[in-house]
Order: sequence, then C-alpha cells, then structure tokens
Amino acid sequence: MAKLAFNIYVTRVIPAPGLEILRQHIARVEVNTADHILSCEELLQKVKGRDGLLPLLTEHIDGEVMDAAGPQLKIIANHAVGFDNIDVKAATERGIMVTNTPGVLTDATADHAWALLFAIARRVVESDKFTRAGKYHGWGPMMFLGGDITGRTLGIVGAGRIGATVAARAGGFNMHVLYCDEVPNPKIEQELGAKKVSFEELLRDSDFVSVHVPLFPSTHHLFNEKSFKLMKKTAYLINTSRGPVIDEAALVQALKQGDLAGAALDVYEEEPKIHLGLLALENVVLTPHIASATIETRTKMATMAAQNLVDGLSGKRPANLVNPEVLGKA
Repeated sequence: MAKLAFNIYVTRVIPAPGLEILRQHIARVEVNTADHILSCEELLQKVKGRDGLLPLLTEHIDGEVMDAAGPQLKIIANHAVGFDNIDVKAATERGIMVTNTPGVLTDATADHAWALLFAIARRVVESDKFTRAGKYHGWGPMMFLGGDITGRTLGIVGAGRIGATVAARAGGFNMHVLYCDEVPNPKIEQELGAKKVSFEELLRDSDFVSVHVPLFPSTHHLFNEKSFKLMKKTAYLINTSRGPVIDEAALVQALKQGDLAGAALDVYEEEPKIHLGLLALENVVLTPHIASATIETRTKMATMAAQNLVDGLSGKRPANLVNPEVLGKA
C-alpha cells in the first residue's frame, strides 16, 4: 500500500505501536528523540512545512505555531484526553482539525487518584522516607497517625468519565459519595447512592475531595483561599485533572494554617514548575503527572492519536475530532 505523501512531526517519543502506525501510512515522519520539552523557538522551527502534528500536553500549540507550520497544516492530533494546550478556536479558524484521546486513560487515572488518596491519608510517603533514613527503631502508638478511609465521605468534583470511575471504586470502602457537576450523573446516583450537591456543600461535608474537571476559564483557580476555608480541617484534597484548577499559593497557605489536613497532586499550576511551598511541606504527596502512566494506557493513547492523524490526512473524519465544525470549512 502506497504511503500518504505527507510530512508530520511528533514532538516526543511515544510508545512504538503508535509510531509504527504513522510510519506504515505516512511518507515522512520525524520524531523529537531528545527527552526534553521543546522550547518555543525549537517548536516554531520544527513545525515548518508539516502537514500534521502529534503533540503532547507539554506543547502549547497556538496560532503562532500553526502559522509557522504553514497553510498546508491539516491536523493536530493531541496525545492527551485534554486539549487545553491547543488553541482550538485558532485551529478552527485556519481549517485545522484537532483530535484527542478520550476514554483510554479513565481507569488508569482513577486508579492513580486512589493511590494518591491512600498515600496522603495513610502518610505512606512520609513513613517511607522515615524508614529509609534509618529512623525506625520500633513500633509506637503515636507514630504516623493518619486519616481513616473506610466509611468516610468522598467528594467528586466533576462526575464525568474519570470522576464517576473514581466514585465507583468508593463502594469497596463503604464510603458515602457526594458530587458536583453541571450535568447530573444518574448512573452513580442509582448504583452508588451518590448525591448531587453544590460545590460549597461538597467542600463542607467531604473527608476527601477528588478533582476531575477540565480546565476552562470557569474552573481556573476553582480551588482558592475561599474554597479551602470551607473544607474540613481533617479533609484531604486530591488532584489528577489540571494544575491551574488549584491556586497553589493559596493551597500552601491553607495547609500551613491547618485549613485542611493534606493534599496529593499529580498536576501543577505551572508545569513542570512546582510551587516551592509545596515542596517544603510534609503533608503533601507530589507525583510528576503520571496518572495515565501505565504501559497499556500510554500505548492506547499513542495508537489512538496516530490513527486520528492518519485518518485526518486520508480524508476520513477522525474518530475523536474535537472541532467537527472545521469540516464545513474544507
């Protein structure tokens, strides 16, 4: 089968099956093999003359990048479920398709949210460091007391695919589930007895608050000084969604003041930069944006992004098209 006579650029190495799909169908495939995030200058240079781009969420693809690529750019296939790193409006105005990889990382992300929940509540990271440092000299009744999980109340902020999957796992721990979302989720209400409440009520009544909202202007700094004041002093905050949903400076202050018991974060306001105050606190667990980091999940993301790109360049409608209105501009 003849390869498509297109020129594409992949901004980082992705799992091999994804690259194999691209190389099987497209004549020119260039991959950034350096294990670092491209600078703005590097990105602008590398995209020139490309018909398709396969970026990760670490690359900000705005109108300037699209114009640097040239008018022949047809598709941007994001290797992520979110697409806040891409200016979709600018892409649509230029007749460029944008795709994402929804669904495949739901279970992995939900699992990681629970891993963070357990780690912060039971002080796993603190006690591991303590033990490795040779400080453990015998059991003590007051050593690393944490928070109970079974029978407590879990608050889900954003009850879409991932939020609902996190909620479903709560049944195994006999937890009460509250959720807030613009759209009701009858499934978790019927199956889990989950209750839809306001954001403020959820913060007041939850022992654990797990965040699963996309990043929009309306969710930027959704968690701020006012939000933290509403939470229980014994509550824990878990975020596997997007970093800017939380005002990190306000979170640091709230943790220092004891407005909540702890926080576990996988995403950050200015990734990869992390607020220095968070790094200094013991009642915080920090992971480097790895919620979807399982071999199976990342491979599925790679093959989905690759197939989206191939389909778009082949004249087919990609399965995961974010801006379908662009097809009317062709």
